[in-house]
Amino acid sequence: MEIAVIHEAILQKDVRELLDRGVNNLLGWSKAAAAVKAGVHNFTKNSLDAALEELRRQTTEAAIKLEGLYESVYDAKWSHVVEPSDGEKQKTGTGMVVREGEPPHSWTYKKVGGILEKYDGVQQSGAAPPRLMVLTSDKGWPYTLNASQGPIKDFFVNCEVDRVWQIVSSDLTEWFDNFDLSRNPSPLLRLLIGTPGIGKSMAAGSYLLYQLLHCNVEKIRVVHCFGDTAYVFDKTAQTVTQYEGAIASKIVVRSFWQRGMKGYIIYDVAKKGTPPDKTFFAPQRIGHDCVVTPKGK
Repeated sequence: MEIAVIHEAILQKDVRELLDRGVNNLLGWSKAAAAVKAGVHNFTKNSLDAALEELRRQTTEAAIKLEGLYESVYDAKWSHVVEPSDGEKQKTGTGMVVREGEPPHSWTYKKVGGILEKYDGVQQSGAAPPRLMVLTSDKGWPYTLNASQGPIKDFFVNCEVDRVWQIVSSDLTEWFDNFDLSRNPSPLLRLLIGTPGIGKSMAAGSYLLYQLLHCNVEKIRVVHCFGDTAYVFDKTAQTVTQYEGAIASKIVVRSFWQRGMKGYIIYDVAKKGTPPDKTFFAPQRIGHDCVVTPKGK
């Protein structure tokens, strides 16, 4: 009992000293300078080293490489729904037509009081925007990979989903134009709120993922897409790694910003009314975080 009390006192003293030096978690311990580690007792050092090794083992075991998913999402096929001309309507008798490929013209937007809104002003002749766009990934999208009915391959993009991307794209452009991480470590945290059924998780989350993968590789190398499970899209290696569980996910995320990697986090709140863990988003985050809420609360 007496030895246990002594060890506890030593541990508490060492922890206070480590906190004073900015080491507040196991990842911080792994990156700490040799002089910092030498300043604690052997008992504390051995305990932290053992805990770190166990954490690394669990994270490695939790990682699953998803073959072909990166290519499937990156090379997703486009199609779109448009309203045909009056002549086409008379010939076909249909009010809508599905066409392959990305639409030649999409929606336009303008800022109204600092808010980006859809603009239905001047429209070029024969350049009507689509009613809907569709993206198809043969291997599905992260949001539905674990669905009981199997992965869903298609999702629909309307003007509101596209508007979400336009806002994020504007943030990223501003960030890239002033890319001094010491003064401008990250764009704004964006929170997407909506009512059930508008497709926040499947449509908006998947559309953000698709567009982010097509951003400049050197400027934003890694995209993290989160639901109950974390899917890490590495743009440099062109791979997708799946991590199960909150602990493994947080270890991976924090390791990226500690290494100075630039990325974007899409965080989909998995349970109604449950916010992200406060420790999930690092205060020194290097990247842009987007939170997608499940039920608008």
